[in-house]
Amino acid sequence: MLTSAAVTVSLLLASNVFMTFAWYGHLRFRDYPLWIVVLASWGIAFFEYCLQVPANRWGYHHFSGAQLKTMQEVITLAVFCVFSVYYLKEPLTFKMMTGFALILAGAALIFHK
Repeated sequence: MLTSAAVTVSLLLASNVFMTFAWYGHLRFRDYPLWIVVLASWGIAFFEYCLQVPANRWGYHHFSGAQLKTMQEVITLAVFCVFSVYYLKEPLTFKMMTGFALILAGAALIFHK
């Protein structure tokens, strides 16, 4: 049986996949009119919200609001790194990874007791 923390993290991870495609997936379709990609992004974002809202609602029993937001940002960066390499075909540079590592270090402070 999954714990509430595991369910929260799983839902946040899944919601971030949808969110990343909603926000950045259209970058491979630059020939489409902006209004079409906005509507497509909204459609994808609906599913992100269907996962994000329950994740925060259920996760708030185990985590603080600040911890939930911090998890969201760290998961967003992890998902984006994979998305960037495999979907956008952009390399992860040392500079980017160093910046992400600094953000992760800051996030660790939120969870430190």
